[in-house]
Amino acid sequence: MVFGSKIDGVNPDLPSDPFEIVFGTLKGTYAWPMAATWIVVSAAVVVLVLVILVAVQVNRGRSKRSRVDSAARYMGRGKDLAALTTKGARATAQRLGVTDWLGVPIGVTVAGRQWLYGSPEDMHVDIWGPRTGKSTSRAIPAILSAPGAVLTTSNKRDVLDATRDVRSANGSKVWAFDPQGIAREEPRWWWNPLSYVTDDVRAAKMAAHFSSSTMSGGGSENSSYFNRAGENLLAGFLLAAALGQKPITQVFTWTTKPGDQEPVRILEDHGYDGMADAVAGEVNGEPKRRDSVYGTAAQMVDCLKISGIARWVTPLGCNAQADRRPQFDPDAFVRSQDTLYSLSKEGQGSAGPLVTALTAITVEAAEELATTQPGGRLAVPMLGVLDEAANVCRWRNLPDLYSHYGSRGIVLMTILQSWSQGVEVWGREGMRKLWSASNIKVYGGGVAETEFLGELSQLIGDFTLRTSSVSVGKGQRSTSLANRREHTFEVSELTSLPRGRAVVFASGAPATLVATVPWMEGKQAEAVRASIAAHDPSGQTLPAPAEPAHPWLNASTAIKDERRTGV
Repeated sequence: MVFGSKIDGVNPDLPSDPFEIVFGTLKGTYAWPMAATWIVVSAAVVVLVLVILVAVQVNRGRSKRSRVDSAARYMGRGKDLAALTTKGARATAQRLGVTDWLGVPIGVTVAGRQWLYGSPEDMHVDIWGPRTGKSTSRAIPAILSAPGAVLTTSNKRDVLDATRDVRSANGSKVWAFDPQGIAREEPRWWWNPLSYVTDDVRAAKMAAHFSSSTMSGGGSENSSYFNRAGENLLAGFLLAAALGQKPITQVFTWTTKPGDQEPVRILEDHGYDGMADAVAGEVNGEPKRRDSVYGTAAQMVDCLKISGIARWVTPLGCNAQADRRPQFDPDAFVRSQDTLYSLSKEGQGSAGPLVTALTAITVEAAEELATTQPGGRLAVPMLGVLDEAANVCRWRNLPDLYSHYGSRGIVLMTILQSWSQGVEVWGREGMRKLWSASNIKVYGGGVAETEFLGELSQLIGDFTLRTSSVSVGKGQRSTSLANRREHTFEVSELTSLPRGRAVVFASGAPATLVATVPWMEGKQAEAVRASIAAHDPSGQTLPAPAEPAHPWLNASTAIKDERRTGV
């Protein structure tokens, strides 16, 4: 009215009291200007547009909500997760002397919409069923965020293709160990496993890594006996081959020649009398038992007979001096920002024993380096993503070493497809030890094991449901209230956990529900797409990025956190 009157040049004596203006206009004391009509209509249109935009955004947010999101309000949130938030992760990193890295990104809480991170001293165990997004939401973002050396295992090429060029752009040299040709990599470099075998102790460790491929958490007493005997024989052969400067393929040759005295002579010539006596006991033993022990040892190094695999672990022409290919050195690797991808698949001709040995030896080199640095931990943490660990990296001693590595600045993430996979490799108690030793446990759905899911349901906890009932009697109506405890997540809900959601169990915090954030929503999405396209064997290009799966995620917070983590 006031602005309209000024525009139209009417009502020069309008009072300052708005009520007097309204009633005066109704009585006809003041004239209603035409400009005021346009002002009111324009304001109404603006308000209507704003209401529509808000409604659209709310509907979009609701459409992206999961059917299980309502459970988040009964789980960890706010101050419960302070140590895992951006602020808490930064404080932990500063305390550990780590700069420019908050830790491994986990996801965004459904309740509170906060980014969560595993700190530079946290160890991870992930259990995700097949095709639930563990690579896109966990393995790849973790690798992209790492500030130092990274090693990863897998039975597919997806993680390698997605991250290799991104890591290379940051000055990281890529070592792709692909003895089974999963990614069609040629052996342009090689690794000599016997370079690690410098004494009888290391020979025993190397033999244990080969033995892990044929041993499981169960097994009969008889098979365990021959496994131990075959492992001991293999340790002697490995030490003899190293001392005799022979290629590692000679070890398999010895396992096919019961009675061959050459390894015994080499051990005796170098003063390893105890090991020589142990090998001689098998070489000269009772034929039937000897054949069983030799057969067991041969099974452990069976992959060495495959020429395609042997090219990765032996020098060209069996002459290390003449081989111009770079040789992988674990001690140099852990001092770099390089990336080691070890690929293998289970079944006949698996290179799993070599992948296990290479992984374990590299981590051991990082541990030895950490002992020489301030605080006994790596100044720049090393990340290990052991994807498909139960299939391609059956590291027997992993549960015993897990918690120790966290104090050394070696962050490991062991990814399994089910609880049973871990039990098969490490046994029931070993799997429980691995699970308990991890600071960050993530369940991503897709598992149908009622015992395991029942335990998760108990760990998540219950909530109090308040109910009311109404009864009518003798003309009177009464209402009674009752409280009962309900599971926050039933087993059926855990097994059908929708893609894009995961349950996180962190030390010292209640279980919480997170929205996973795949690499496609990260800062380096275009670089990852380019890397995949560059190495895609089919030559096909990827489609344009889809709309972000989390429209309710605060954009400024997401961008700020992505810059910090590199995801």
